[in-house]
Amino acid sequence: MESAVSARGSEYAVLLRRVREAGLLKRRLRYYVWKSAITAGALAAGWAAFVWIGDSWWQLGVAVFLAAVFAQIAFLGHDAGHRQIFVTRRANYLYGVLFGNLGIGVSIGWWTCNHNRHHAHPNTEGADPDVMGVLAHSGDRARASRGLRRLIFQNQAWLFFPMLLLEGASLHYASARAVLRWAIPHRALEAFLLAAHATGYLCTVFLVLSPVKAVVFILVQQGLFGFYMGCTFAPNHKGMEVLTAADSRGFLRLQVLTSRNVRGGWFTDAALGGLNYQIEHHLFPSMPRPNLRRAQPMVAKHCAELGLPYCETSLAGSYVQALRHLHSVGRLARPLTPAGRVGHSADAATDGAG
Repeated sequence: MESAVSARGSEYAVLLRRVREAGLLKRRLRYYVWKSAITAGALAAGWAAFVWIGDSWWQLGVAVFLAAVFAQIAFLGHDAGHRQIFVTRRANYLYGVLFGNLGIGVSIGWWTCNHNRHHAHPNTEGADPDVMGVLAHSGDRARASRGLRRLIFQNQAWLFFPMLLLEGASLHYASARAVLRWAIPHRALEAFLLAAHATGYLCTVFLVLSPVKAVVFILVQQGLFGFYMGCTFAPNHKGMEVLTAADSRGFLRLQVLTSRNVRGGWFTDAALGGLNYQIEHHLFPSMPRPNLRRAQPMVAKHCAELGLPYCETSLAGSYVQALRHLHSVGRLARPLTPAGRVGHSADAATDGAG
């Protein structure tokens, strides 16, 4: 064991050197060329099938297929936002606006800005936008809630999966709002491509389908797209330690203790877009997706050398942990009984990990 691992300030430096020496930070352009070609081909095939099938309820099958394709495109946009694909920022950005803004109607500029805040402050109350939304991840936020928000918090474990059906609409709304109000770079280009996507999408759907079928198609396709995306995000941090802005732990400990990996083979890697290696991704955001699997044993070994907990579970187990945490925190939003207990239970949940 290298002596440097005993010094907290050099914990990450030791791991970074090992990863660099293994060549795991080098770009994998060939991988992304064929991955992009297959995904773009699937998108074209989906819309070609949509036009060919015509005004039929069989289009709901196409809606399911396109929901999955949209999610795969979003994963590629995610990788471009982290500069995993090309060396230059400009090339990654152009790739991102093509696949993100034009392909699925999600602003790469908004997403990059928002997501970088998450990476800088994972699971940190008041700093991570992913724990400042419609769900409560800490006891303090649950207890301070009022009105409709309190009602949602109280039932958030039950509402979690149904609410994911709205994630696609939320992504589109946030993207449109950002290009109108945020000072993101190239706002005009992003707004034009978002408008082009929306116009092409809606015109195609309403020209081919009757109004009722068109509305149902959009609800199914966009709902399942959001559901798929939400299901890939849920295992990553929900139920892991929730921090405050005053937390002073170093970079490596901050990222490892707030992230969870999901075990699996090639299918899990493809289905979750590499986000199942969440610990490695947070430690090395610019590492190309196909290299994350190779980095995983090195990171796990390094954490073992430090005595640092390394969380890895099955996909089903990650959902159980996330829902258990949401339920525990949600109980803290319930009114106190005369005995001073939360709800009807004698045990209150802790504010940290579920």
